[in-house]
Amino acid sequence: MTARHLLRFGFAVALVGFGLRTAAADSIAEKAAVCTACHGEGKPIDKTIPNIYGQNEGYIYIELRDMKKGQRKNDQMAAIVENLSREDMLALAAYFAAKPWPNLQEPRADADEANHFETMARSAGCTGCHQNGYIGAGTQPHLAGQNYDYLLKTMLDFRSGARANNSWMKDLLNTYSEDDIKVMARVLAGH
Repeated sequence: MTARHLLRFGFAVALVGFGLRTAAADSIAEKAAVCTACHGEGKPIDKTIPNIYGQNEGYIYIELRDMKKGQRKNDQMAAIVENLSREDMLALAAYFAAKPWPNLQEPRADADEANHFETMARSAGCTGCHQNGYIGAGTQPHLAGQNYDYLLKTMLDFRSGARANNSWMKDLLNTYSEDDIKVMARVLAGH
């Protein structure tokens, strides 16, 4: 993490620490500024943090709601979402969904990995939820072009149960090896 990233992260932590949570901000743009301290303005400050620019509106809302309810555990986000109202979460979801999806410049997987991924994705029916091109829709996340590190961590967290807000994904990912999941993350990131 660079000094700039540490400064931005420190700013977000300071806002929370001094009681100036996102709910105290006057506008959605001000509330979103707290989010961009970590998620960045089109590029997260760390590859384990998801890109939310251009992410599907319904998905953003569901994840914020699940974090607020404690169904999705995330220590960094817990204090941020604690005082958000339903209206705030809906407005933030709309705000970030309206942004263009960035090119995070993740490398493309090789042909063998891409073929292996297609076989796994067909057998699992991945496009049934995530759509052709893995761009998701509604409450399903846009996966294509997301950070590899975030995708890998998320899929492994689903598999282990550490991320427990979608039991169907846990069951599905438990049918694959860790190496298979690494291939999935690599192909999706470079898609």
